Amino acid sequence: MIQSVVEQLLNPNTQWVLIGTLLLGIASGVLGSFTLLRKQSLIGDAMAHAALPGVCFGFMLSGSKSIIWLLLGAAITGLIAAWFIQITINHSKVKEDSALGLVLSVFFGFGIVLLTFIQHSYGGNQSGLSDFIFGQAASMVGADVQVIITIAVVLLLITFIFFKEFKLITFDPQFAKGIGLQTTFFNGLLMVLVVSAVVIGLQTVGVVLMAAMLITPAISARYWTEKLSAMIIISGVIGGISGVLGTLLSTTAKGMATGPLIIVAATSMFLISLVFAPNRGLLAKLFKQLSVRKRTARNQLLLNFYELSELGDNAGFTAEQLMSKRKLSYSMSLSMLQQFEKKAWVYKTSDEKWKLTDAGLEKAYEIVLNERLFEMYLMHEMELAQLQLKSRDDIDLKKLPAEIKEYLFKLLNTHQRTPRLLPKSARVDERGIANGL
Repeated sequence: MIQSVVEQLLNPNTQWVLIGTLLLGIASGVLGSFTLLRKQSLIGDAMAHAALPGVCFGFMLSGSKSIIWLLLGAAITGLIAAWFIQITINHSKVKEDSALGLVLSVFFGFGIVLLTFIQHSYGGNQSGLSDFIFGQAASMVGADVQVIITIAVVLLLITFIFFKEFKLITFDPQFAKGIGLQTTFFNGLLMVLVVSAVVIGLQTVGVVLMAAMLITPAISARYWTEKLSAMIIISGVIGGISGVLGTLLSTTAKGMATGPLIIVAATSMFLISLVFAPNRGLLAKLFKQLSVRKRTARNQLLLNFYELSELGDNAGFTAEQLMSKRKLSYSMSLSMLQQFEKKAWVYKTSDEKWKLTDAGLEKAYEIVLNERLFEMYLMHEMELAQLQLKSRDDIDLKKLPAEIKEYLFKLLNTHQRTPRLLPKSARVDERGIANGL
C-alpha cells in the first residue's frame, strides 16, 4: 500500500490535485471561522447550491467546460443569491434561516433544470457538469488546479490584510460603525471571499458537501482555543490536512471520490476534537464533572462531620450517621472516608466509628465557615454587592477588607450561625476580628 501511495505521489496530476485540495482546505477553514462566529453557518450551503445555475450558464455561454467561465458564472449567481438573502431579511419579516432555505432551494432547483436541459442538448452528455454536484477532483487538469491555487492564495492574502477589520465586524459591528469603519463594504467583501471559496471548491467537493468543507474545520478548531487568531490558524491547518488526507485516500481506494473522502477526513478530525480537546472536549468535561462530584462529596461529608460534632457528641459517628445528614452514596462516602484517613483528617475508633483529627477539624471548620459566610452574603447581597461573589469558593478571608470581614462575622452572630467548634488556628482569627485588629 505504501508503494502504491508513493507511485501516486510521483504522478504530476496527483501532485497538482494535492496542492489544490491543500490550499482549498486552508482557505475554507480560514473563511469558515468567520461564518461560524457570525452565526452564518448555512450561508456556505446556500452559496454552494446557488452556484449550480451559474456553472450551467457559464457552460452555455462558453460552449465548453472552461474552468474560468464556470467559476465566473458560479461566483455571479452566488453573489446574486447572497444579495437576495440580505434583501429578503432587511425588507421583509422573513428570518435569516427561512431566507437561506428559500434561496437555496430556488437556485438549486433552477440549476437542476438548466443541468437537465444541457444534458439533453447536443453534446450535453459529455459536458461533465453533473460532477459539480458531488465533486470530481480526478477530472481536474493542471490548468484547473492552477486557477484554484491562484484564487485560494488571493483569498488568504486578502483575509490576512483585512484581518482586524473582519474581526471587528464579527464581534462588535456597532463599535465598528461608531469608529467610522465601512462595515457595509467589509461585510460585502467577506461575503465575496466566502462565495469565492465556495466556488473554487465546487469541482473538488461539490455543491452538496461544500458547506461541510467551510464549517467542519472551523467547528473543530473552536474546541481547541478561545482566540480568533489561533482559531483561524487551527481551522486552516485542519482544513488543509483534511484536503490532503482525502486526496491520498482517494488515490489508494479505487472508485472512491475525493470530495466525500475529504469531508470524511474533516469529520474524523472534528470527532477527535470533540472528544480530546483539552478544555471543551467531552473527556475534559467528564474529568471536570468527576472532579466537581468528588469535591462536592468531600465538602458535604466534612460538613456532616462538623455539624454532628458541633452538637457535642465526641464519641465518633458511623458511616450511616454521616450519610443521613446529607444524602450521599454509600460507595462515595466510604471512598471519601478512606481518603480522609490517608490525609490524617479522620481516624477510625475501635467501635467502627469515625472521628475528626485536629487537622480534619481545621479543614471542616474552613469549609463550614465559608459555607455560612456565603449564606450571610446571599441574605445581605445588596449591602455586600461590592464583593460580587458567585460561589462559596470565592470567599477568601485573607483578601477581604477588615471591615467587611468584621461585618460578616457580626451577621453570623446575629443569625446564630457562628461555628461553635473551633480549631486552634481559628481562635486567634476570631479574637482578632472581635477586637477589630
